[in-house]
Amino acid sequence: MKQLALPFAETLHYAAEDFCPAPSNAAAREWLLRTERWNNGRLLLWGEAGCGKTHLLHIWAQAHGAEILQSFALAGLHRITRPIALDDADLAPSPVALLHLLNMAAEAGQPVLMAARLPSARMAYKLADLTSRLRAASAVEIRPPEDELLAQLLTKLAAQRQLALSIPVRNALLLHLPRAPAFYREAVARLDRAALDRNTRITRALALEIIAGLTADEG
Repeated sequence: MKQLALPFAETLHYAAEDFCPAPSNAAAREWLLRTERWNNGRLLLWGEAGCGKTHLLHIWAQAHGAEILQSFALAGLHRITRPIALDDADLAPSPVALLHLLNMAAEAGQPVLMAARLPSARMAYKLADLTSRLRAASAVEIRPPEDELLAQLLTKLAAQRQLALSIPVRNALLLHLPRAPAFYREAVARLDRAALDRNTRITRALALEIIAGLTADEG
C-alpha cells in the first residue's frame, strides 16, 4: 500500500492508553515486553502503513527511556547512551549512517527497536554489512486489522477530533474504506476538514464523497 500524503498538518498522540490492542498486534506487544530476548538486542517491528508501529515504538521508548530517532536524520550521531527507538528503518537515505547506529548501539550495549513497513528481506539496502545485521535482528509483524479493531480505531479517531459520527456514517466508512488503518485516519481527517470548510454536519453522502476521493487518490 502506498503512503498516504496528508494535505494538512496532523498532530499525532502516542499515549499508551490510546493504543487499540487486538489479536493482530498481540505478538508485537508481547515482544516489546521482552527486550532481553531480542536477538543481538535488536527488534524489527514491521507492518503496513498506519498499523500502529510508530505508536508502539513510542510506548516502548517511554517505558525504557529510549531516544526516538527518524531514519532520515541519523547523520552526525556520534554517541549512544540509552536505548534507541528508530522509525522508518526501511527508508534511511544513508545506509552507512544506519549501520553506524546499529554498531554504536551494540558497542554501548543498548537495545534498538526499529519500525518499518517492510521485513528486512524486502528492504532495498545494498550494503552487505547492514543487510546482515538487519536480518539477524528479531522481527515481528503487525498483521492486517480485524473488523473489531477497525471499528474501535474509527471510534477513537472520531473522539480525538470531537466528531459525532452517526450509525449510517460509521457503517459507510467501515463497509467501503480499504481495510487499512492509514485510510481510516485520512478519511476521518478529511471528513473533519470538509465539515469545517462547508459548515455542515457529517452525513453519509459526505462520507461516501470522501471515500470516493480517497480511493481515487490511491488508484
